[in-house]
Amino acid sequence: MPKLAAASEIARGRLSMGPPIAVIDIGSNSVRLVVYEAVSRSPTPVFNEKVLCGLGRNVATTGRLDVDAVDKALAALKRFRALCDTLRADRVHVLATAAARDAANGPEFIDRARDICRVDVELLSGKREAKLAALGVISGTYRPSGVVGDLGGGSLELADIDGHRVGAGVTLPLGGLALQDISGRSVKKAEKIVREALAGVPQLDELAGRTFYAVGGTWRALAKLHMEQRGYPLHVMHGYTLPTRAMVEFCRLLQRADPSTLSKIEAVSDARRALLPYGAVVLEHILRLGKPYEVMVSALGVREGLLFSLLPEEEQRLDPLLAAAEDLNQLRSRSPRHGRDLAAWSDRFMASTGFEETAEETRLRRAACLLADIGWRAHPDYRGEQSLNIIAHAAFVGIDHTARAFLALAVYFRHAGLSEDGLSPQLRELASPQALDHARILGASMRVAYLVSAAMPDVLPRAPLEVVHGKLVLRLDGELADLAGDRLLGRVRTLAKLIGREPVIAAG
Repeated sequence: MPKLAAASEIARGRLSMGPPIAVIDIGSNSVRLVVYEAVSRSPTPVFNEKVLCGLGRNVATTGRLDVDAVDKALAALKRFRALCDTLRADRVHVLATAAARDAANGPEFIDRARDICRVDVELLSGKREAKLAALGVISGTYRPSGVVGDLGGGSLELADIDGHRVGAGVTLPLGGLALQDISGRSVKKAEKIVREALAGVPQLDELAGRTFYAVGGTWRALAKLHMEQRGYPLHVMHGYTLPTRAMVEFCRLLQRADPSTLSKIEAVSDARRALLPYGAVVLEHILRLGKPYEVMVSALGVREGLLFSLLPEEEQRLDPLLAAAEDLNQLRSRSPRHGRDLAAWSDRFMASTGFEETAEETRLRRAACLLADIGWRAHPDYRGEQSLNIIAHAAFVGIDHTARAFLALAVYFRHAGLSEDGLSPQLRELASPQALDHARILGASMRVAYLVSAAMPDVLPRAPLEVVHGKLVLRLDGELADLAGDRLLGRVRTLAKLIGREPVIAAG
């Protein structure tokens, strides 16, 4: 057994929320280990590894797991169990899906997997798999409404979701490997199979005008390829959203692509490339039948759904974005309490301006306040750039890419000032003109706040910034009066200009 690290050797840059928890997912195409920092509303992977074993290959026609695939999967499980021990993951959950469920020699494989992993293996039914995938999407999406589709190697699961409610799930034998197998590797035959299988599926009857949430490695690979094609500035899968028509057109393009062309795609692994046309067939037919408004890629699925199910209900109800922002605030800010002070201070400021915020804009502003100081250890000239990069590429959930761009820009402006020099034009274009203006106002207000508080707690509650009788007034009473000066007035003046008010510092 590998030598374990002493507790004192584990970095302090991790949250103290209990021991790590591991999930081993034995899928029809891949076997994956993800070890999470802890069970939390915003779980962070500390280790993630997969092996493409192809357990589900030919199961649809032979009824058995391939011997070589089984050997490869068992070897992966041995390594994964050793890694769980090394990482001190006291809780290990092992899940098995369609291939092990459908194959005649599946029970024998499960027994061997149980012996290696030293824990029970949960063989998921199709309905249980659909529910966990739906919970995974719920855990990573703010107020979701639509249908979740989880495309694996052996099966497709569909479930309706609305907020925290999960409707009845259905499982269909339309996984990429299964479809490739039963169609005889003919994309044209696969179209007919998919069309017939999806006809009359009740979950699609309720999809019109809503969101289709795409889960699974093949669909993530498809989305990654679409990003590459359009030169998209963020290589973050979760929250990548496209209008239905654009996704249908791309699916058709993949189905018509010459196999030799697909083989040259470097953005997608060899094992995934051959499955892209089949994944595209399934997705296209879902979209044509269901007529959703948009497609959103979810990087969270069955594994995260399992973790979500382990949380108390009150934690499940927390906003996933604000939970993630608070985690980073705790880990990286000079004073985590100051981040919360700043959020409350900005609540008061925004209320006084008369600007109407939507509920979405309010939560994004509060998240930005929690993230405003995470780049403080960088060189002053690069704090804006570093903060922008952290936020743009962090493993946040509960936001789409437009909202992610807003957060990154607001914190960038807080450090770098309101000039757009040095900003990525592509990232800036992800935010609407209105969101860009909002980010500037928020960034400018935070620049005022930090000159008053020096990032320390309990100061901002005593230094309100409000619009009073058409003037922007920063009040510095008592001992805070000495903080007034030209530099602070300059920042108040910049903010006042943005919102069309006269700047005033009321000190004394």
